[in-house]
Amino acid sequence: MTYIKRNLEKVVLQVTKEYPVVLVSGSRQVGKTTMLLKLMEGTDRRYVTLDDLNERSLAKSDPELFLQLHKPPVLIDEVQYAPELFTYMKLYADRYHEPGAFWLTGSQQFSLMRGVRESLAGRVAVLSLTSLSQTEIFGGHMEPFMVDMELLSARKEGREKADAGEIFERIYRGSMPAIVSRVNSNPQIFYSSYLSTYIERDVRELSNAIDSLKFLRFITAVAARCGQMLNVADIARDAEIDQTQTRDWLKILETLGIIFYLHPYSNNLLKRLVKTPKLYFYDMGLVCHLTRWTSAQTLENGAMNGAFLESYVVSEVRKTYLGNGVEPYMYYYRDKDAKEIDLVLEHDGMLNPIEIRKTANPGTELVKMFRVLDRSSTPRSNGAIICMKPELSAIDRENFIVPMWMI
Repeated sequence: MTYIKRNLEKVVLQVTKEYPVVLVSGSRQVGKTTMLLKLMEGTDRRYVTLDDLNERSLAKSDPELFLQLHKPPVLIDEVQYAPELFTYMKLYADRYHEPGAFWLTGSQQFSLMRGVRESLAGRVAVLSLTSLSQTEIFGGHMEPFMVDMELLSARKEGREKADAGEIFERIYRGSMPAIVSRVNSNPQIFYSSYLSTYIERDVRELSNAIDSLKFLRFITAVAARCGQMLNVADIARDAEIDQTQTRDWLKILETLGIIFYLHPYSNNLLKRLVKTPKLYFYDMGLVCHLTRWTSAQTLENGAMNGAFLESYVVSEVRKTYLGNGVEPYMYYYRDKDAKEIDLVLEHDGMLNPIEIRKTANPGTELVKMFRVLDRSSTPRSNGAIICMKPELSAIDRENFIVPMWMI
């Protein structure tokens, strides 16, 4: 298996010098353990996994003894199975002040893991590893995506250009390491196994009662609405479950790092805004499998190609931030008059509006919508249209045209 270097590696090494505990969270099979084992090579750090039921039992029943047997520096895999360890890690950290004593992985998002915040507040660096970004797969230097001409020009270096057909091929194949490294050459077989082996098992551990067929209907209904405003009632109807269970299972998919939400941008000067978030998947290959597209070509020519492109771009932009250990401030805009902006980035007290289109020749009309943000108390800065144009260009001094392969 070919190891694919992860952008997060440099962040892990940096925070290891500063924090006693480093936690890397993310969904199953995105390469958390592989990355950390690679970084451990040539060091005296030990490794233990709580997927081992004997180790898990000891960690839960006698966490103090567990940490005596597995002395720091140590990598503890799938730590969500034994939250009892966190209190003893805190005691160790406070006693020894040893940077990088504990490396942890968890297949649940840290912000949604019960009890971790309280136990390790101020002592833990929390990082999120997603499935591979297109930069990690196809080359280039990965910095957080920002709408700045100088930074955008620098992004071109080392990247592999792609036309519309190639972009849809990237969407269709997905971004899981096992597929990208060609260990599993057939995406359909991989994702079918991934659903039954990992996702369903983890859902079963987080939810007392799960019917496999109902869950498959549910996650398929969710995938069919990728990139759309969340409608719990519609998902519940298609999955033939009630809305309470739908909300519970959506929370689990978020906890497992399968989906994330883009919330609508708002502030007190912008009235008549919608309040509903939009739903996205980190890995578009899983969405393609669930919605039964048979090839990249049929997807490109299908009715959902715009929604899939938007979803791909939003997830890729998010990955550029998380891959650098930065939490992104990403939103979308929509008001009651149906005026919409696909993506709004907020940083350094400025807003960057972004439209996402399949076209290779975007017109000036696309940036007119950006003016709705002028009523915001946060000033609007440069805007961008991310599209299929082959080269970096501009509509005017304030609005740039960014090829999709440059994200």
